[in-house]
Amino acid sequence: MVTWNSEADVVVIGSGATGIPAATVAREAGASVILVEAQPRLGGHAIVSGGNVPLGGGTSAQKKHGIHDTPDLVFQDLTDWSVVQPNGFPDYRYNDREIVRAFADNNVSTYDWLVAHGVTFADKAPDERGGISVGNSVPREMHCAPLHWPLAHTGKPVDEAQRKTYSIGAGFMYPLIDAARQAGVDIRPEHRMTALHRENGTSGRITGIEVEHRGMRLNIQARKAVIIGTGGSIGNVNFRRMFDPRLTEEYCGLAGMPWSDQDASGEIAAMAVGAALWGLFNQTGEFGYGLTKAGHIGCQYGYRHLAWGPESEVFALARASGLWVADWQNVILVNMLGRRFYAETGGQFTANNYNSIATYVPGSYLNAKNIKYDPNNFINAAMAGIGDGHNGGGPIWAIFDAEAVAREKWVPKPPFVDMAEGFFFVAESITELAAKIRMKYQRLPMPPEQLAATVARYNSFVDAGEDTDFGKPQPRYKIATPPFYAAWATPVLHDTRAGLRINARCQVIDMQGAVIPGLYCGGESAGGFSQHGLARCAVQGLIAGRNAAAEAS
Repeated sequence: MVTWNSEADVVVIGSGATGIPAATVAREAGASVILVEAQPRLGGHAIVSGGNVPLGGGTSAQKKHGIHDTPDLVFQDLTDWSVVQPNGFPDYRYNDREIVRAFADNNVSTYDWLVAHGVTFADKAPDERGGISVGNSVPREMHCAPLHWPLAHTGKPVDEAQRKTYSIGAGFMYPLIDAARQAGVDIRPEHRMTALHRENGTSGRITGIEVEHRGMRLNIQARKAVIIGTGGSIGNVNFRRMFDPRLTEEYCGLAGMPWSDQDASGEIAAMAVGAALWGLFNQTGEFGYGLTKAGHIGCQYGYRHLAWGPESEVFALARASGLWVADWQNVILVNMLGRRFYAETGGQFTANNYNSIATYVPGSYLNAKNIKYDPNNFINAAMAGIGDGHNGGGPIWAIFDAEAVAREKWVPKPPFVDMAEGFFFVAESITELAAKIRMKYQRLPMPPEQLAATVARYNSFVDAGEDTDFGKPQPRYKIATPPFYAAWATPVLHDTRAGLRINARCQVIDMQGAVIPGLYCGGESAGGFSQHGLARCAVQGLIAGRNAAAEAS
């Protein structure tokens, strides 16, 4: 028998782009709502996102700028089997039609709800900037203006001149957090959900949750429903390796960390009471930003669109901002044994966006036939490992010299690089540099003679004007002027694209295909929908919140 410490009609887990809208709309529908958040800070991954929101179907923003869109066109775009990337991977083929239909039908109402609850979109035509698997037919991407809100990664607002044009997740989440508080949502930070309660273990209704709060175990009863908005699973090493065995511990630079994690807590708790997973190909498919090339090097959290500043409230956890690489001609990339593995200028996986296929005809096999095949294997090469039987690809290091520092205008010392935890090294010779590389993810020492040979060979390519190993376009700069540097440049984890099975009402489904009464889920913890970004989180949060509030007590 569970002893309840508190109770509400609806209990929401997570304060991100799914949880906050779900909690607010449920409260506005008359339900009492408790929202729990594991972190001491609110906003989840969404608050440090780019603030790009792909909502279409005929929003007022689209109509204002003469863009014709309909829910049917959104649905058609996001279920088109024929759209593929240059490496052959399809963006939409494995989407769940029921889930996408519900998403398409709720785009316009979600846009209106967001505006009514304080989100300010930049006053410009919807475009394709930041869009990842958002549909080819018309532009839908809109951008959240931060106004006066502080940015999570800098701790301060943007310059006043940019406050209505800059796009960032702070402009999405802070107004919605304010709206949730004004609606009367009981928000409880530092309450980490540890289990779901179900009447008969794996049958019957969901009755509430267990949380851990500052060393205490507490139980919160949900008279109507529980909503999972925990934000995905890609930060959980063992969980993500079910999708890709290569994603071992060294892939430690999850985008959005250390503000928040994607720890699979919602998925694991739901699976423990009988829930099924869904749409697993969308996690393993090589399209979009599931795994990205590092953009900032020399730090643990090197996601290309996010640099932690010393004034951020989480900088003590981030420890470094990283060095932004403007030109990959300035470095070589080597594996843990000091060997190059691919042309450094190589890109990452791509995704469909507005007008990505200029000759697009919905459902036509020609969409795939007319794509120029390009395997785009930088990420796979980086994850190939060293041939010693281990699954993980191991650390990737950017090697460069003092001349590269000058060309890039880098400052190779803290707070820009993380020397204390072993994500950045400096030495007066290449062999000394290799010998210095010691850190928890470097499971084998880097052979100094191998790194020296790699650098010498690369320098010969610069002399010859041709990279005969990997085809780097006209290698430009030798690595010859001390001091020499090694900066962490291991690929960065980003999206969760698979999760719990849900239906169009965002109810969680069990392994027998039946609804688990009183349990809802949306956003990155839900499966069946490959789209990146804030739109699917907000749409599904609102669907879940409305339906949860309408449950019988």
